[in-house]
Amino acid sequence: MATLTLRAAGLLDIDAGRIVRPGILRIEDDRIVGVGGDPVGEVIELGEVVLLPGLMDMEVNLLMGGRGETGLASSVKDDPALRMLRAVGNARRTLRAGFTTVRNLGLFVKTGGYLLDVALGKAIDAGWIDGPRIVPAGHAITPTGGHLDPTMFAAFAPDVLHLTLEEGIANGVDEVRKAVRYQIKHGAQLIKICVSGGVMSLTGAPGAQHYSDEELRAIVDEAHRRGLRVAAHTHGADAVKHAVAAGIDCIEHGFLIDDEAIDLMVAHGTWLVPTTRLADAMDVSKADPALQAKAAVMFPKARTSVLSAYKAGVKIAVGTDAPAIPHGRNADELVALVERGLPTLDVLRAATIRGAELIGVDDRGRLAEGQLADVIAVPGNPLDDITLTRDVRFVMKGGKIYVQK
Repeated sequence: MATLTLRAAGLLDIDAGRIVRPGILRIEDDRIVGVGGDPVGEVIELGEVVLLPGLMDMEVNLLMGGRGETGLASSVKDDPALRMLRAVGNARRTLRAGFTTVRNLGLFVKTGGYLLDVALGKAIDAGWIDGPRIVPAGHAITPTGGHLDPTMFAAFAPDVLHLTLEEGIANGVDEVRKAVRYQIKHGAQLIKICVSGGVMSLTGAPGAQHYSDEELRAIVDEAHRRGLRVAAHTHGADAVKHAVAAGIDCIEHGFLIDDEAIDLMVAHGTWLVPTTRLADAMDVSKADPALQAKAAVMFPKARTSVLSAYKAGVKIAVGTDAPAIPHGRNADELVALVERGLPTLDVLRAATIRGAELIGVDDRGRLAEGQLADVIAVPGNPLDDITLTRDVRFVMKGGKIYVQK
């Protein structure tokens, strides 16, 4: 088996929190087989860059956004084939930005029950198209009129867009159990649900709890018995408390969490994916006045709640909610977290080893022997300047080079 050596000015030891110089990695097939020492085999000279583990984004939707997207009109105009073709570009941009693993957190569009993110992940794994490793959730599960009910984004009339249980619209204990089982049957590797309202849907108060406690416990029971974790779109502090008590594994957003909710998350080991950059990046100037009013209340809180959670010891992983942040701009979330007051090293860990922990894998997130050869390079020391993660000069996934500048 041929050995490939990457040689750079340095590499990030994510556990030790320091840059090792020079940066030498030896790779065979899709794995790192050695760190440091003498180069072996073919040597790729990368110059004055620093090597990092491939970054991870724990909340994207590659089937939404991107070139040709027409906003709310796409909910009724775009068929599954068109969505998949657009996702090919989104996946490529995400990988080229240095993000080698993502969680695709729940379709909430009309697909006829097809789990497009599962299919997209299979195509990437087969080498047909370029993209990150995908942990797919299939369809987000939400009650009728819940935040992730697509008809709530534009207040469609009752007969405009019919959605089925297979597409995630489920009410009552029996239906939510069936919805979870359907997603698992067709390849979902985690379950995404809606626990509270949101900013950009006409669902009333963004913090209001949507599923009952009984329904939440049923969802968690179905997923956990099959070995899958549950991620929950949740903003309101009370809704977060109920989600945590039901056994939800990960809170997405959590903009309105309070000290009591934070303490409960710490006690239960519940993760937070804060998606804080969208509070700065999302343009709501043309949105419905009710949505603009919600954003005006929620976005300032989103800028402070993540630091409170971090200081209390909540486990945090990086997620963007792309396309709320455009696909390929995922590193903006790392910059935002540092701007909020989180230490740069912990932000880099949140985008690497913490992400790996959240998805339950130990084969990535470090530049270490035995790890997958998911490697990126930036033009300098990211511990000194987190904005360097926006300027990725080299991307390798599984030992294959996708970007070399």
